Amino acid sequence: MAKPHLGMLLAIPLALGACAATAGNSGSASGPQSTPAAAEGTKPATTDCIDLIRIDRSEVVDDQTILFHMKGGKIWKNTLPYKCPRLGFEKAFSHKTSINRLCSVDTITVLDTSARMPGASCGLGKFEAYTPPPKGEKADKPVTTE
Repeated sequence: MAKPHLGMLLAIPLALGACAATAGNSGSASGPQSTPAAAEGTKPATTDCIDLIRIDRSEVVDDQTILFHMKGGKIWKNTLPYKCPRLGFEKAFSHKTSINRLCSVDTITVLDTSARMPGASCGLGKFEAYTPPPKGEKADKPVTTE
């Protein structure tokens, strides 16, 4: 029984080292997979993955939208392909990933605080660069250049 435990203790420093190495090699919050928009008026910059270590906080907007506020001020908007039941009400979720990045192929699980158990699991969408509207305006304005 001691061998699995020892193996886990050895795996943790390796995983942490991989996180630090990836964070050091990544020049931006999105990593090398981001696609900047070609010109103004076109689709905003998107990426498939964001680095977990760079996420400062997340903000659930509604059942289908999550804003990921990154260290350094950049914001990535994730629009889920389908509405995720109770996500907008609970405003809390968890995620599991085997790598140190959160990607569009990953799922989140709503944390149902009233039932004290996991809620619905839902797939993420692509991450889109986002600029909050000026105070007093409600419409969201995607970033068109980086």
